[in-house]
Amino acid sequence: MHDTDQSRFEALLRARHPSILIITSEEAEALQMVRRAAHSTGKGMKVWSVVRGLWDGLLDKAEPVAHTENAAAALYVAATETTPQVVVMLDLLAHLSDARTLRCWRDAVEWYRAGAALCEGMSGGGGDGHVVLIDHAAEVPAVVAAHSARFELTLPGEDEIERLVKRTLRAAHRQRPIEAGLSKAGLRTVVRNLRGLTRRQVERLVYETVCDDRKFDERDVAAVLARKRELLHSGGLLEFVDAPTSLDEIGGLERLKAWLKQREMGLSEEAAEHGVPPPRGVLLLGVQGAGKSLCAKAVATAWQRPLLRMDVGALYDRYIGESERRLRESLGQAEAMAPVVLWIDEIEKAFASAASRSTDGGLSQRMFGMLLTWMQEHRAPVFLVATANDIEALPPELLRKGRFDEIFFVDLPGPAARKQIFEVHLRRRKQDPGVLDLDRLVAASEGHSGAEIEQAVISGLFRSFSERRALDARMLVGALEGSPPLSVTMAERMGALREWARGRCVPAG
Repeated sequence: MHDTDQSRFEALLRARHPSILIITSEEAEALQMVRRAAHSTGKGMKVWSVVRGLWDGLLDKAEPVAHTENAAAALYVAATETTPQVVVMLDLLAHLSDARTLRCWRDAVEWYRAGAALCEGMSGGGGDGHVVLIDHAAEVPAVVAAHSARFELTLPGEDEIERLVKRTLRAAHRQRPIEAGLSKAGLRTVVRNLRGLTRRQVERLVYETVCDDRKFDERDVAAVLARKRELLHSGGLLEFVDAPTSLDEIGGLERLKAWLKQREMGLSEEAAEHGVPPPRGVLLLGVQGAGKSLCAKAVATAWQRPLLRMDVGALYDRYIGESERRLRESLGQAEAMAPVVLWIDEIEKAFASAASRSTDGGLSQRMFGMLLTWMQEHRAPVFLVATANDIEALPPELLRKGRFDEIFFVDLPGPAARKQIFEVHLRRRKQDPGVLDLDRLVAASEGHSGAEIEQAVISGLFRSFSERRALDARMLVGALEGSPPLSVTMAERMGALREWARGRCVPAG
């Protein structure tokens, strides 16, 4: 168990908080922490579930108290407890929609609050104890949120992960022998790849890695990362994004590449030892299809760091407080996995209503405020890349100096960049750029974005394949002329965006 978690929880017990709320999917881990904290502070422990009722949480195979399966009955018992006690209620929040149960919870909390006041010399009577709610993601009644201290479990650091890996391997080896051939460097890589996971997930992932071949060697480094991606995708909050292996696969963006080159060691431990603060982030503004998403991948590629994309749409939840918790968890997970590049795509869509009078009860404003606070105060080497298309939808606070290290404007590619983009996409599709008239293609693609050039190459390949002829420049020019670019169909809007960016942003190309 993480010592910091236990010590923080013990501090809440010593401060005599009558109600403590732990929202987590790691129930067993939370129970173990509470059990150790109760034992360390000399308090008893009762645990309740709707299946078993109320039982002594410090004894193995303890018999439950009769007739306490009902939540209200269990809370009534808690409200009359006179010995120092930690009463843990598992999955109680769903039962608090019942008025009687909610009343019993309030009575129990008041009983322990009065006991704390008595201990401090104030008049009254009550018990020396706490109600601890351990629950999965669910709606938290406003009265519970108002009268409870929230507690969050931290994710394990690298030292603890290494101990977990070794302990899990020893346990698996006792079941059936395992051949361990991983070097120290390989083990360090595995440990780094496991950052951002819970203790249960680390153990499960190691078991899955060795369960078939009963080996733990260099080949398992990639397997661990692949399984970790699956776990993160199942959470729906952060996802790994594959970035190009070389900046040569990204056309143009010379100024952005030079800026990244200057700061590529900024997330390293060596930089921190020399007092160099880690770079915090960039905001990429620009026209649709100009390559802002590719820029985010360019950052991860240039710095050889994992790229995590935050699915902001998955953060919003209909339950009160859940959206804020999900954002807090996502940012915390990114910090636990640092050093990483965190990408928020089309940030204006996620927090647009924070810039105006919102109709969501202030949720977007609270979420946006939480993000701004994190951007200002976080110390972990997490580099934020935010992309945006609509500058008018962005809250002004986001554009204030100091929020980002730099604001880049990604415009349509110039002639040299368009030539490079053609070469990249042709080679990627097994075509030789040298046999084509690239100067003609560059001239024909004036006003086209990188995404539009890619689609022209794909369209030309389809025509080439259907006609059973080699791809030539005429096919590509025809594809370009057959589909008007966005710079034509949205000329006024793009012109206004360029005018706004002039003097406010650094050109990426």
